[in-house]
Amino acid sequence: MEPRQQRPNDKQTGPIVSFDNEALIIVDAQDRILGHGSKADLHRGSGTLHRAFSIFLFNPAGELLLTRRSDSKPLWAGFWSNTCCSHPRRGESYGVATQRRLREELGVETPLLFTHRFRYQAQFDENGAEHELCSVYVGLLETEPSPNPMEISDWQWLSPDTLDQKIQTEPDTLTPWFKLEWEVLRSGMHAEVLKRIGLNWHSGNAQAS
Repeated sequence: MEPRQQRPNDKQTGPIVSFDNEALIIVDAQDRILGHGSKADLHRGSGTLHRAFSIFLFNPAGELLLTRRSDSKPLWAGFWSNTCCSHPRRGESYGVATQRRLREELGVETPLLFTHRFRYQAQFDENGAEHELCSVYVGLLETEPSPNPMEISDWQWLSPDTLDQKIQTEPDTLTPWFKLEWEVLRSGMHAEVLKRIGLNWHSGNAQAS
């Protein structure tokens, strides 16, 4: 299916839901809690390993909701990424944090399924980086989102095949974690989980059921 027309937000302002001083969770490679630190501190330099999550929401047609990061983001501003990316805060479970962030960024809630967890480090510039132990979730969204323009500057539904092509032709417009996560989802390793949200993916080929 061809990509639908992008829908930029008409609103110029929205609620502020991200804060440099919010306390995030420092972990080791096995996701054991080592301590806490501010979001700003944990992203400085080469970054300190901390908990994060990435969410991929699909519509009943099998298209993925892509979002473009706000120009006010300190890292990868203006880049296209998966539906939602953020962090559990101190004392917050993954389940609570993921639904909170869907409400804050997109004005939606929907059940999520866990696929995998992985560690990565991506350097943006000399001042900041992502260094995360990231849990990946997928879900089905049967409504249109209402993005918060403070977090999301644009959005679109894109078919898996079209996204595969975009990654090949425009890789520098996409966030590094998104490309890593998409490669794993497209590999067929999590086909049984994806089938539970209406996707039949086999050996890198995706179709809506």
